[in-house]
Amino acid sequence: MYWEICLFFLGIAFVYSSVGFGGGSSYLALLAVYGLPYQELRLIALLCNVIVVTGGVWVYVQAKQLDWRKTMPLVLTSVPMAYLGAIVKISQTTFFVLLGVSLMIAALLLWFEKKGGGTSDRVHSQEKSTLRDISFGGTIGFLSGMVGIGGGIFLSPFLNLTRWDTAKKIAATASLFILVNSLAGIVGQLSKLPAQVDSVRLGLLCLAVLIGGQLGARVSITWNPRLIKRITAILVFIAGSNVLLKHVPDMF
Repeated sequence: MYWEICLFFLGIAFVYSSVGFGGGSSYLALLAVYGLPYQELRLIALLCNVIVVTGGVWVYVQAKQLDWRKTMPLVLTSVPMAYLGAIVKISQTTFFVLLGVSLMIAALLLWFEKKGGGTSDRVHSQEKSTLRDISFGGTIGFLSGMVGIGGGIFLSPFLNLTRWDTAKKIAATASLFILVNSLAGIVGQLSKLPAQVDSVRLGLLCLAVLIGGQLGARVSITWNPRLIKRITAILVFIAGSNVLLKHVPDMF
């Protein structure tokens, strides 16, 4: 079964990295379908997120696509909230229902995301924008920590909807957001891990997303990002529906 999951992970990393995401939501959905230990799901997804987006963040930094002044309000509030979300104790059924709902919302956000971003010379009310970014960054961070994803799949549509900046800078910000939230979530998850973790499976999955992520990042410039996001939205929606159909009856 390892090789089969590894191939799926490689494909997910390939597609998601091509549009600046880590793929955590789909990793979780796939692991849930295969029935892997509930306690390990979020750690695996977060580690894979970090591997996929780290290279992308480095590229964006080198290309000077990160506006640190605008990005910091989003990031600084999301990190502690992601940690708090990760240490919150929820039942297995609640986790899967929350995951399913989150996936379906994320799919709708991706599908209806506006093309492109704003323009770099767009005039903002700095005070209102900062307060909005602080509140939204914290909210997404907390949800991301609970579910075990980086949150970029929620952040990117929001930033495009509000015409926060150019498309490239939004992608750069989403990648950094995923990276720091995933790291915070990992720290929170370490206190809840079972005594035995399948290190072989973990290592193989990390290797698979490393390969897929590197390939996806290199071919992304030749793809239509909007088309890829639409395809991703369909896959995420199907995954969310399957998770809900499987676990909602357990609540009653």
